[in-house]
Amino acid sequence: MKEQQNPKERDLKATPNSRGWKKWLNYQSIVKQVPFFLFLTALAVIYIYNGHLADKTIRDINRTAKEVKELKYEYISVKSKVMYQSKQSELIKAVEPLGLKELVESPVVLKEIIAAD
Repeated sequence: MKEQQNPKERDLKATPNSRGWKKWLNYQSIVKQVPFFLFLTALAVIYIYNGHLADKTIRDINRTAKEVKELKYEYISVKSKVMYQSKQSELIKAVEPLGLKELVESPVVLKEIIAAD
């Protein structure tokens, strides 16, 4: 048959395990740990803020990259249009309504004559 232990002996045997929990859960130790809990809370807030800031920065980078890509396409389009319009045949067509015509003869070179007085 099992021997019954006296309550004090039972408390002494259980004390090392249960005493650890009591040590951490009493009012004074909780009050001593409040600054540490506040520190952990501040770290959590900073961590969350940093995550949101990183997401926002990534969205800005993606938006800017998309805008740069669109501007590159526009640049290529405008450049090809200018190259097409600067061809001699296209210039002749563009200035014809103004009454300008292409030279058929070679240009005359004028030389300056200095008169000696």
